[in-house]
Amino acid sequence: MLFELIVLTIAIALVFDFFNGFHDSANSISTIVATRVLTPGKAVMLAAVGNFIGPLFFGTAVAATIGKGIIDTKAVQTVLPPETFVVMILSALVGAIVWDILTWYFGIPVSSSHALIGGLIGAAIVAVGPKVLLAPGISSVLLFMIVSPILGFVASFFLALVVMRLLRKSSPESVNAHFSKLQMASSFFYSLTHGANDAQKTMGIITILLVAGGILSSFDVPLWVIVLCQIAMSLGTLFGGWRIVKTMANKITALKPYQGFCAETGGGVVLASMAGLGIPVSTTHAITGSIMGVGATQGVRSVRWGVSRNIITAWLITIPISAIVAGVSYLVLHAVIA
Repeated sequence: MLFELIVLTIAIALVFDFFNGFHDSANSISTIVATRVLTPGKAVMLAAVGNFIGPLFFGTAVAATIGKGIIDTKAVQTVLPPETFVVMILSALVGAIVWDILTWYFGIPVSSSHALIGGLIGAAIVAVGPKVLLAPGISSVLLFMIVSPILGFVASFFLALVVMRLLRKSSPESVNAHFSKLQMASSFFYSLTHGANDAQKTMGIITILLVAGGILSSFDVPLWVIVLCQIAMSLGTLFGGWRIVKTMANKITALKPYQGFCAETGGGVVLASMAGLGIPVSTTHAITGSIMGVGATQGVRSVRWGVSRNIITAWLITIPISAIVAGVSYLVLHAVIA
């Protein structure tokens, strides 16, 4: 029974990774689609490759944070039998997937990462109680929920100002021609950092399951887990929906190729830094802040703040709603399976 339950939960984790790529594909291709450097189809292919190989460059520090830094898994395992522990993880995934599907349907670019963290928090509270939550890890997530879009905004804003200063004597046609080529590289770079951050979160979840089931003796992410998560996210990206791309590409601000380059580069630097430090941040937040940053160089009115305000509201409710759905899912699944 335990082995079958672990296999089922790993499959659901890979479904979450698929939806993560499906939902968050907009993060890495929205700017290159907005500037019309690539068609949506070609942009998705570029992002899928970047998402696949991204984790190879940045290690598994983020996976360790998700696996050991949000809830005290050892404390949970002393209270819950292995089967119930797996049900708790399964419930966390359900909470995240439900929120991803709902926000995808309405075209709202929210964080799959925070949905997963909210799911873990909600399922753990209902299963064991708040005592197993790790305050330092959760505080770090909440802090960087605010910090990452600000860093993306600032980095992209000043990078765009520097580019504008250096190219002030160049013709718009020449600037667009050069940055159309550069944006291919910056978009791919952002896809690498997106894959490095988001695929690792599912790796952490699967590795927790393997430790809980006695399949692994310590928290070390196996190679096959890394490969499966990369494949799942890449496939999700290939099938990524246009709904969120449309919001990110067209509704926040109008973009030129040099602005797309600056947004992707600024956001990618933020994500690469966080991946190196093992801090699970939102790729959605980073690129949204970056897009706002380059838009703000054209004046405050160049950013559609009403759309931005709606996006930020969705960010704020992601963790609570995912936690509630996960908690309810745990009650239902525990009653059915136990």
